[in-house]
Amino acid sequence: MTITTRVDFSTDNLLQGLETCTDAQLDELAFGVIGFGADGIVRRYNAFESKAAALSPQRVLGQPLFTSVAPCMNNFMVAQRFEDAAEAKQALDESIDYVLTLRMRPVKVRLRLLASPGAAQRYVLVKRAV
Repeated sequence: MTITTRVDFSTDNLLQGLETCTDAQLDELAFGVIGFGADGIVRRYNAFESKAAALSPQRVLGQPLFTSVAPCMNNFMVAQRFEDAAEAKQALDESIDYVLTLRMRPVKVRLRLLASPGAAQRYVLVKRAV
């Protein structure tokens, strides 16, 4: 069984599963995965999101997510939710309908925002065709 048959966008406890995935396993997923540290620097970026956003991993990894990679998410709906959860030392697992607008025509997506005080990475998951 591959990871793509075990994990989908709505899987419970997905944050823990993502933390244990190798980069190759993340590349098997059928939705976008962007993992970043508490400092906002992107450390994980899967092949699905790279292809959909037309941004290479070399261009994204090591860059600040909300100011360089995806400034269209630097608002109260996305970035602020991560900050609020971190400040309250609470887990975050919210799904929202969203429209991506950076460098492309507006694209409707469903975002899943995942964070936990004990997790190494925070994640924005991107499901297209909503």
